Amino acid sequence: MSTFLNASPVFGPVRSRRLGVSLGVNMMPASGKICTFDCLYCENGFNADRVCGEPHNSAETVAAALGEKLREMTLEGELPDVITFAGNGEPTAAPGFPEAIRRAVALRDELAPKAKIAVLSNGTFADRPEVREALMLVDDNILKLDTVDADYIELLDRPCGPYDVEKQVEAFAAFEGHVIVQTIFLRGSYEGRDVDNTGDKYVGPWLDALRRIRPGAVTIYTVARETPAAGLEKAPAEVLDGIAGRVRALGIPCQVSY
Repeated sequence: MSTFLNASPVFGPVRSRRLGVSLGVNMMPASGKICTFDCLYCENGFNADRVCGEPHNSAETVAAALGEKLREMTLEGELPDVITFAGNGEPTAAPGFPEAIRRAVALRDELAPKAKIAVLSNGTFADRPEVREALMLVDDNILKLDTVDADYIELLDRPCGPYDVEKQVEAFAAFEGHVIVQTIFLRGSYEGRDVDNTGDKYVGPWLDALRRIRPGAVTIYTVARETPAAGLEKAPAEVLDGIAGRVRALGIPCQVSY
């Protein structure tokens, strides 16, 4: 199925289901994808189909492009609601990520003081001190936790290196509430295996992890665009609403994107 790559080092603005008018910051090159996951649902495609020989963008490159775009948007009279570090892969894997965040905060304060800064991350480097320090500077530290079942993570998220979900939960909890947990719920199958994670087998332990993490908020969503893997299906709205209700019963705000 068709997928796409984002422009680099800045793309958009785009209207996000969750974030409003979002100006994207891409630490990866426009020619390919660099990620520590290889998710079945990734809108940027499978890693093997998006291999590139270019390195991550530097903090200097990102800051120059971001400043130019914010000045352009100021002249056009429409500044972003949020500046979002996302792009073609995992932003925190870029060596220049911490410095890029510091520079983005300074540019935001100067040129778009009402805008938030968000990071969409799979959380694989959230326990690194320099990454954690940078994530503490942003307004919306959005970290992925699709399940706490190791076999399901291997099926759906397909980590490209060692991945210990218990360590991930501990790393997320260490943010002491300065984290938004993001989870996709879906149905369907992949290569004959069921990918439905909407039942209590997965939702119950995931809720237990949320109790430990105590995030500032949770956002849940389902597939909305074409995916590289065939057979994935949207979770019904009523199912998402039911899961959101269980999150809210824990005293945690929960946003749903259908």
